[in-house]
Amino acid sequence: MPWGTSGLSARHLLSGRATGRAKSRGAARTRSRTSAPGGTPDSRKGAAEDVENAVLLSTLTRTQAEAVQRRLDSYTLSLRKRNKPAPRDVRDIFNSPIAQTFMPGSQHSDDLAQGNMASVAKSPLSEQHQQQSGLKEEVFITDVAYCEQAAAFLKQRVICPQCRLGVTRVQDLSPGDLKKVRQLALIDMTALSDLLELEVKRQKMTKRKVTESALFGVPLATLLENDQKVKPNTSTPLLLQALMSFLEKKGVESEGILRVPGSQSRIKLLQQTLETTFYSGGVDWDEVSPNDAAALLKKFIRELPAPLLTAEHLNTFSAVRDITELKQKLHMLNLLILLLPEPNRNTLKALLEFLNKVVSRERRNRMNLWAVATIMAPNLFLHKAVPSRLTDGGAEKGHAEKAADIMRLLIRYQDLLWTIPNFLMGQVRKMNENSNRRYQFYDRRIKNLLRKIHADTRDKPHKDASEVTVTSRASDLLAQFHRQFLRSPDKSKGKLRRNGSTTYPDCAIYEVGGNIGEHCVDPNTHLLDLYNSNPGGEWVIKLRPGGTGRGL
Repeated sequence: MPWGTSGLSARHLLSGRATGRAKSRGAARTRSRTSAPGGTPDSRKGAAEDVENAVLLSTLTRTQAEAVQRRLDSYTLSLRKRNKPAPRDVRDIFNSPIAQTFMPGSQHSDDLAQGNMASVAKSPLSEQHQQQSGLKEEVFITDVAYCEQAAAFLKQRVICPQCRLGVTRVQDLSPGDLKKVRQLALIDMTALSDLLELEVKRQKMTKRKVTESALFGVPLATLLENDQKVKPNTSTPLLLQALMSFLEKKGVESEGILRVPGSQSRIKLLQQTLETTFYSGGVDWDEVSPNDAAALLKKFIRELPAPLLTAEHLNTFSAVRDITELKQKLHMLNLLILLLPEPNRNTLKALLEFLNKVVSRERRNRMNLWAVATIMAPNLFLHKAVPSRLTDGGAEKGHAEKAADIMRLLIRYQDLLWTIPNFLMGQVRKMNENSNRRYQFYDRRIKNLLRKIHADTRDKPHKDASEVTVTSRASDLLAQFHRQFLRSPDKSKGKLRRNGSTTYPDCAIYEVGGNIGEHCVDPNTHLLDLYNSNPGGEWVIKLRPGGTGRGL
């Protein structure tokens, strides 16, 4: 299990503080370190890590906590086996506690077995199984044609739920809150994998020769660093943007695009030209064949030094194919998307958006969803540096179908997969609340100051709360802001279109402070519910990063 990813190490997370008694010792140790004026930097750093881990563990659900506890037990057992000295006498083996535990007929083994059965009977997994076994029953319908039932099932789609707090997408959160989301998503993904009996073992990458290329075979982080010198704040490689932009203009409607191979000599020449003159703008795209550009697009993804889906999670992505229920597949994919590093996640999102445009032109290019997924899947799931579980035994056709099925889900449900579940948002808010609350006990003067502020503001009604009604939404507040902006005498910021409408910068409401760092609010969010979830936060209307104008 790749516990080292997302800034969450097994050594810190899977520590003795997972138990209640160890939590109290860690909290007492933290208070003593913090209160000591002459504490060393290492002790203060350790105290901060202890508090952060305790805050994280306090937000876990019962199933998530049990998954962490299982890793803790496995980690502790491996340490014991590693540090245990070799026995010098045969009698030491039979007198060891481990041997006595598994000795047949021993009273300890009977008690242990009874205890294990009792713990299994009381576990949430068994309770959930008992509840589902009594409630969930599949009805075998025989009065409707089977083909009609299959057609109705294939037309079903899983859509993103519209709750009163709106939908939160990955780009709507601040980096600090997004880091907490990745930590919690790793724990929930591990717990879900245990329930579904999926193997989430990390694979080691084989060493590959470092290419001298400036564009192909370059790590994403390095490539983006070079691109940002030319275009600051870019989140996807400029080469990938150029290839997809060209294909959207001249290749997306070509019959068999992505399937028809280009000329190998032209592809090699185009790659050489891009390597030498891409940043200087010396590429004549009018002379480029769409099939050659599509081949280079696939080659760029395929020749990345590390898989686009990362070596840590590539096999877990592949294991999603073994899940039966569609919703559970999407649950796992949603968590895996959140675990990807930012460059990989942004690049994958841009690629899937382009592939969705290719599928939308199916009538002209004869490329449906399954055809696009089948062609693109090997470029993402079969990497030379990482042995994939899709290549372990069986026929090659079966491997391709598994990878294509996952690719199909990624393309079809990308809008859903790039959202942050509400339960993770709730846990992040709880983590921030617990983290902010701990500072009240560090300094008595700060604690008294907070009491004074609370006493001064307790009797004053909050002006924002009094102006928000039950039916008010974020879109209503934005519309009111736009109307006031239109009535203002200074309209120089607006641009007049040919049809007479006025275009203004794309603004949004941001939730700042309280139990959140910064959160771009969904227009369908009910403001009263947002206020109740974060009374200490502020609402700010500002321009979206990279936002375009919108007509009014």
